[in-house]
Amino acid sequence: SMSLFWADFPQSSTPQAPMISLLFYVATDSQGSLQAHVEEKNRLGSVTGFSEELGHFKLTFRKPAAGETAGAKYASYNHLKTVSPGLDKLTDIVKNSLDGRFIYNPPSGEKRYYIAVDTYKPPSLQQQQRGETKKEGDFAVHQVTVQTPFQMEVLFESGSFRDRPNQLVGEVMTEELEKRKSAFEVKFEETFGLQRQGYAPALIKFGKAALSNMLGGMGYFYGQSVVQSVYNEYPLAYPEGPLFTAVPSRSFFPRGFLWDEGFHQLLISKWDPQITRESLAHWLDLMNVEGWIPREQILDDEARSKVPAEFIVQRNENANPPTLFLALQKLLERVSGVSEADGQAQEHTNAFLRRLFPRLQTWFEWYNTTQAGPLPNSYRWRGRDKDTNLFLNPKTLTSGLDDYPRASHPSQDERHVDLYCWMALASGIMADVAKLLGEPHQEYERIYQVLSDNSLLSELHWSEQLKAFSDYGNHTQAVVLQREKVYVPPGQPRHQFPVARLVRSVRKAPKLQYVNALGYVNLFPFLLQILTPDSPKLEHILKDMRDEQKLWTPYGLRSLSKSDPLYMKRNTEHDAPYWRGPIWININYLAIRALHYYANSKGPYREKAAALYQDLRKNIIENVNRQYMETGYIWEQYSDITGRGQGSHPFTGWSALSLLIMAEQY
Repeated sequence: SMSLFWADFPQSSTPQAPMISLLFYVATDSQGSLQAHVEEKNRLGSVTGFSEELGHFKLTFRKPAAGETAGAKYASYNHLKTVSPGLDKLTDIVKNSLDGRFIYNPPSGEKRYYIAVDTYKPPSLQQQQRGETKKEGDFAVHQVTVQTPFQMEVLFESGSFRDRPNQLVGEVMTEELEKRKSAFEVKFEETFGLQRQGYAPALIKFGKAALSNMLGGMGYFYGQSVVQSVYNEYPLAYPEGPLFTAVPSRSFFPRGFLWDEGFHQLLISKWDPQITRESLAHWLDLMNVEGWIPREQILDDEARSKVPAEFIVQRNENANPPTLFLALQKLLERVSGVSEADGQAQEHTNAFLRRLFPRLQTWFEWYNTTQAGPLPNSYRWRGRDKDTNLFLNPKTLTSGLDDYPRASHPSQDERHVDLYCWMALASGIMADVAKLLGEPHQEYERIYQVLSDNSLLSELHWSEQLKAFSDYGNHTQAVVLQREKVYVPPGQPRHQFPVARLVRSVRKAPKLQYVNALGYVNLFPFLLQILTPDSPKLEHILKDMRDEQKLWTPYGLRSLSKSDPLYMKRNTEHDAPYWRGPIWININYLAIRALHYYANSKGPYREKAAALYQDLRKNIIENVNRQYMETGYIWEQYSDITGRGQGSHPFTGWSALSLLIMAEQY
């Protein structure tokens, strides 16, 4: 791990080169040991160590230099040797070890004070007196303070390697790195063909950044989920287990999210299907005996330290869109194009699917039973917010589209059109996998035929009045947030009474009806290609998409119609709108993919779909790239008014699907 520190110093009239401190953390996680080797009084030259997974190893910190061939550059060194109760505490330990008394004194140039690690001063002893003695791990910090420009190398050498011809540093490293770089360039072009398509170098560079950060964000996590189930009064820790997964944002969401991962693997499977197989296998191994997979994987203290307390406990009746089926579909396509697939890849995938199949069956069965709706073949997301008077529209975190407007009054009468479409997709892919493996497929095929029958879909979800596919439930549009009245008896001081909260006021009683929101949820029969290409309903969907008063913007499709009463409305005092207007790349990817499908299918709306395909694709590519050029980041979402990136960043999870959109790979 690495941190950066700057400090301000008295300015002289001659501009000084900026001074920067790099802090390198080396820590063991409860098992293993480290020895820090200090040279020349204060410089941590190297760390040797041992751990179960790595065996013996050595880390060497080389001195900074002005350039690869230049000699060492003047630098000040500081170090810290201590122990830590866990990886989530490292930053706190460093913060409690800092001192501002150090002086940077280069041979030419003026002296400057700087902040550095000195000795660790624990905040207090209270924490250690709770009776729980946690095994501590070794922790060392190497700090180097130097003026720019400079470069420095950190070398990791494994003790398991015997005949090392020379150290991987300096020119040897540069040469090896150049080989890897050119191999990456060749594979990138073979895989995505951006040069062939005539993209400008800046756009190609953006595409490479999207892929590299998605791959670079993959992590191996180990630990336990905390789960509340109907069988227990209190939340319990699940068994320990590993997860190898990509993450939505390396800094803000550094953990696995179930529905994000299906989108991540659409891109990763193009690059290396073996990584996708490993990630899918890890995710399905997290399944409990019922077939439930926790949707957010918060597996250890380090992960928990980044999550607000109310989100830590996972509930075992709560689902998340089964997007892993999208990634499975990609693996199946690779196998079915036998002519282009080499036999070995096919064997790998077949063997993999055979191992996976029992879990896939259990997973599908869990969705099909626990998320069933009130009518035959209907489905309902469980886990909507229960405290309805505090929310303008109770959230449905389980659907992935957190605050997207659903029925105003959650009830068991609800049926959700997006979940219906996910189940249609999943049953079709289950049938394909079963056929490929020679397993009984008739039941999956039957469910798929029933759910993909457009007349059933319409019967359950088409609102003739709204001319849209919709959720159904106990709903009223007449809701507003307003300050509650707090009664203060005469003569009593106001501050002794609770602060007036914003609460929901219902102006008109709800009734069972189609939910008159228009946005991403209503597009699902189109997004997941459940609608037949000749369906007249496709015309309404394409028209709504292209309407600038509804979903169309110059930057992509907005999540909720501009004409909707809840468009960009806060859900509570503290919850800004999230899926109520902003542009999300994962759903725009599905929309572009669907337009591509309908543009290439016989039907009366081919031309319209083809025109929309060109325009939407161009808008997304141009805006995501423009924001990247201006800010240096790929973002979680984009403003539907200005196109500006917003939300967490860097967000190289599903926003990196922009690369597949550029490569026209769906």
